[in-house]
Amino acid sequence: MSRVGKKILNIPSGVQFSEAKGLIKVKGPKGEMSFSLPEGIHCQQDGATVTFHRDNDDKKVRSLHGMSRAAVANMVEGVSNGFTRNMAVVGVGFKVEVKSKRLIMSVGYSHPVMIIPPDGIEFNATSPTQFSVKGHDKQLVGEIAAKIRSVRPPEPYKGKGVQYEGEYIRRKAGKAAGK
Repeated sequence: MSRVGKKILNIPSGVQFSEAKGLIKVKGPKGEMSFSLPEGIHCQQDGATVTFHRDNDDKKVRSLHGMSRAAVANMVEGVSNGFTRNMAVVGVGFKVEVKSKRLIMSVGYSHPVMIIPPDGIEFNATSPTQFSVKGHDKQLVGEIAAKIRSVRPPEPYKGKGVQYEGEYIRRKAGKAAGK
């Protein structure tokens, strides 16, 4: 039995949870999300708790059991608290700013790079080198953060580039190390 799949999911107050014919809808103060349960997975709501069950022990159904519960738990967490990914730009002259909800990055190119957020995503610049990506969809927050990081990934010699907060950048020795 899946350890994640059999965990009980608690629904906090202020969050509306509904399930009809395999479609789960979660609505809270941060937004609204829906998830279609895969074939063979069922959920059962009992007051403020939800449990997930599977029909059989086929390999495919077993692998989807924990994934389904985790996806719904992330939806509940997202509509109640939201998700944040903190990031930083490292390098001389590198900076970011938010203008009219758009993230404008100066990261060593001849032109500034502008990132337009999709619906449900918000950028917040706390300083010229620190910013965050916020939203209620965990997958979308991570995807946008990865897209921003790919504009200028950190390089291994000086560590310059866009990186996640707390990310370890493996450094290499330069040419002088061989002497």
